[in-house]
Amino acid sequence: MPRQIRTILVTYPEHNAIAEAKSLADTAGYSVEKIVTQKNITGSRYGVGRGKALEIQDLVNNMNIDVIIFDEVLKPTQQYNLSKLCKVETIDRERLILRIFESRASSNESRIQIRLAQLRYDMFRARDKVRLAKKGEQPGFFGMGKYDADVFFLDIKRHVTILKRKLEREERRRMLYRIQRSKLGLQTISIAGYTSAGKTTLFNALTGESKDVGRELFTTLTTYTRAISVRDTKFLLSDTVGFISKLPAYMIDAFKSTLSELKYSALVLLVLDISDPILEVKRRYDSSIRVLNELAVPVGKIFYVLNKADLVGESEGVKERVDKLDMINRENCIAVSAKSGLNILNLKELMVKFICSR
Repeated sequence: MPRQIRTILVTYPEHNAIAEAKSLADTAGYSVEKIVTQKNITGSRYGVGRGKALEIQDLVNNMNIDVIIFDEVLKPTQQYNLSKLCKVETIDRERLILRIFESRASSNESRIQIRLAQLRYDMFRARDKVRLAKKGEQPGFFGMGKYDADVFFLDIKRHVTILKRKLEREERRRMLYRIQRSKLGLQTISIAGYTSAGKTTLFNALTGESKDVGRELFTTLTTYTRAISVRDTKFLLSDTVGFISKLPAYMIDAFKSTLSELKYSALVLLVLDISDPILEVKRRYDSSIRVLNELAVPVGKIFYVLNKADLVGESEGVKERVDKLDMINRENCIAVSAKSGLNILNLKELMVKFICSR
């Protein structure tokens, strides 16, 4: 069995930030040996202050660390400076997410989307590295000269153009499917929400499927659709890519051909883990709504599914938690437990009622 890659995780001194960053690292297959926190991890030449950078250097040397994971977006100069100081690779948050995406891709479309996102990540850094190489501020560019760096940047642009055309073909294919479904009178209900909220478990509970679920992030990277029938009403149910905080616009854009299903759905079930600490539920709700707004999903088509309601303590009921969330159209919600089956039948009835009213 290969040795796990040992890492130091640099993040903010907040419980939610630490928990999410740790989950990302675990999902990517890294073994987090030490967590280092600082309030500002974006401002200096190392991302952290020089004193904290030297502390990280000591930890790397003493703990046999392979990689530093940084829970923020770093500039190429910051990555270079910290890697040079500690003599190990530094991975920022966006690169970490891309590595998870790459390991989870299971369809041709998702592989194209991920490759496009990777190239856009590299394009920003290539532009900066070319500039630095020309100014003589960094020793070459992946061992290349200035001319080679320019060629590399142009090559990225060319590949981005090719991948965009491939995704446009995939989007046209999806549009044809939507037209065919419309002719058959089949409407789509999509499941959306923060990654690890229980979307796939809910999908299984509603369809009787046994699609893979897990505690790791981004179990689903492609739209997964099944036809279901409730009280002689037939419609399609789709499970979609999970959202996450600080997901950059270029990643959302790369997945738009998949996420566009949300825009064309008759109803979007926004799944929230209501058992989380209330501030975390609020943060994830806000993050999900921002993505749905980005995708131009009408508010009137969003129905809130408050999952894991069976885990909410008796001292504070679901209603009290909803009161604190300041939801839009808060009357459009139902508390369920996808795992235990609590209120799943009632949710099916609500779905049928909504479909039939359109």
